[in-house]
Amino acid sequence: WFAGISLLFGFCSSALVADEKRIIRLSDPVEVTTTHETFGVPMPAVDSLQSLADVMVKAPEFVDQEVQIETTVKQVCQKKGCFLVAQDGQHVVRVSFKDYEFFVPTNIAGRTVTLHGVLKSHELTQAQAEHFSKDAGKPGAFKAGPLYEIVAVSVRVPLEGESG
Repeated sequence: WFAGISLLFGFCSSALVADEKRIIRLSDPVEVTTTHETFGVPMPAVDSLQSLADVMVKAPEFVDQEVQIETTVKQVCQKKGCFLVAQDGQHVVRVSFKDYEFFVPTNIAGRTVTLHGVLKSHELTQAQAEHFSKDAGKPGAFKAGPLYEIVAVSVRVPLEGESG
């Protein structure tokens, strides 16, 4: 009798786990510490971090320049973790990963990350806007038109429960 209950509980637990949102991790971190993981290449050392807001207020000056910023992840591509959307107050920017070489875990929305990359500017077509919105799992999240994007080579993500 007791074994039957244990077996039933095991099936129920498995069913509950199967129904939970699946976290996708397609890339291994290149650095792991007790407080964070780094994806892409090891984080380059810089004298000081910039905020996303500081960069975006002067975005034309930073186009094609390397930036290292600390920012909050608003959302992550839920298909693969192949891009994220960063936000600092009213400033929002898409962050892709250089040459599609690495991905971030799909469960990092809300965390404060550090990223290193190059700020780019381009026109987003309607088809691209729809594709990005679909991947983000949020219809209409992206609109056609001018788009600033950071092409990151390194993303440092605090472990769950840690701050940036």
